[in-house]
Amino acid sequence: MALNPRALIKLLRPHQWLKNGFVFVGLLFGHAWGEAATVQAVLLAALAFCLVSSAIYVVNDLADREADRLHPHKKHRPLAAGTVSPSHGMVLSAIGAIAGLALAWSASMQVLIIVVLYGVLNLLYSWYLKHVVVLDVFVIAAGFMLRILAGTVGVGIPPSSWLLLTGLMVTLFLGFAKRRAELAVMEHSGAPARKVLQNYSLPMLDVMIGVCATGAVMAYSLYTISDDAIAIHHTTDLIYTVPFVLYGLFRYLHLSFSSDAGEDPARDLLRDPHLLVTVLGWAVFTFWLLA
Repeated sequence: MALNPRALIKLLRPHQWLKNGFVFVGLLFGHAWGEAATVQAVLLAALAFCLVSSAIYVVNDLADREADRLHPHKKHRPLAAGTVSPSHGMVLSAIGAIAGLALAWSASMQVLIIVVLYGVLNLLYSWYLKHVVVLDVFVIAAGFMLRILAGTVGVGIPPSSWLLLTGLMVTLFLGFAKRRAELAVMEHSGAPARKVLQNYSLPMLDVMIGVCATGAVMAYSLYTISDDAIAIHHTTDLIYTVPFVLYGLFRYLHLSFSSDAGEDPARDLLRDPHLLVTVLGWAVFTFWLLA
């Protein structure tokens, strides 16, 4: 099969690289944006996660390509659609993994260790953990937490316990919302889906989503008014960023409950102008307050 550059790029899922924005959380809240060496290390860490995560997506698509052909949305993925051969996919995955690890090592040894842990965790997820109910979503959340740690501990920025808790709640929220969307698609289309969905139900997932959304809002709100945050950032105005968080969560819930959104948070962010403006508005307003 001839190489199809466009299909190869699609196979890497570059829109998913938005998730690696979590690497920059420490740079923002650690006031380290003026330190050139730290900024460079964070950028290298983010690029490392982009390449390694893409390599893992290819591995997952290779393993799931037969099942994906029966899915209403996933059948368009390059390996499932046959626009990229399995051999080309394996080579692309290997190149991405090697390049990503090299970039991680260039950032720091700590970042390399974290990226390796991320890779091992995701391989275990693909092999077994994605079939274990509830634990599967915690593993997804752990991947996001490792991104935050790479951008904090990995480059010498002390992480805030409140922000780590907020990150955990937000990523669990996204994980359970993803499972809900997958279950809804399965029930509506009758298409085969991942086995773990047999152990979930929509009411059960709605409760978990509600708990995580509440936890995320409470953790972030308490962080903005905590004595430590006020002392570090020299402002009491971070509380005014909470409406962005509330609106973003509510908008995402609206999309998840009223459409087929939720299966792919990164794509949902790019497709919905409300979500995109909310995230950008939060980032700009927060940076303005901290700077």
